[in-house]
Amino acid sequence: MDGVSERTGVGGERVRLAPWAEEDLWLLRRLNSPEATAYLGGPESEDRLLARHRRYVEPAAGRMYRVTLADGGETVGSVGYWQRTWQGAETWETGWGVLPEFQGRGLAVRAALAVREAARAAGSHRYLHAFPGVGHAASNAVCRKAGFTLLGQADFEYPKGHWIRSNDWRVDLDKED
Repeated sequence: MDGVSERTGVGGERVRLAPWAEEDLWLLRRLNSPEATAYLGGPESEDRLLARHRRYVEPAAGRMYRVTLADGGETVGSVGYWQRTWQGAETWETGWGVLPEFQGRGLAVRAALAVREAARAAGSHRYLHAFPGVGHAASNAVCRKAGFTLLGQADFEYPKGHWIRSNDWRVDLDKED
């Protein structure tokens, strides 16, 4: 999905996905706070952030997006999907982040629903997985509310050298909701 996707939530607030662009580095820096990365091993160094930004900007299997409010265009966070080998098969993985001042409004759920549509439209893989830490109540709630099915728990090394216990949530992209 190269254009903009829009998703309306129960509360009426709509979000839009815009493909990640060169000028979005500021957002990656904001989402690199100790609070936002507490379940991911903590903030990344500037060099790692710049490398991540390059991956987000350059075309690859999957896509990263800046999430904005459809009314007003304010940036509220990021969401994306990328290719991962999981249990011997190629699949999509997703993840998101919402800026602190916009949390608690259901915007991450709307972004997760929109990125599901984007991954479905991209084809290639049947499943979209999310792997939030088992103790990350908010991200696990996003998965549940966005229609993902909990498959169990798994251990992940992320970032390199830091192991986390995650829940494995999955959506079958071949099934329409």
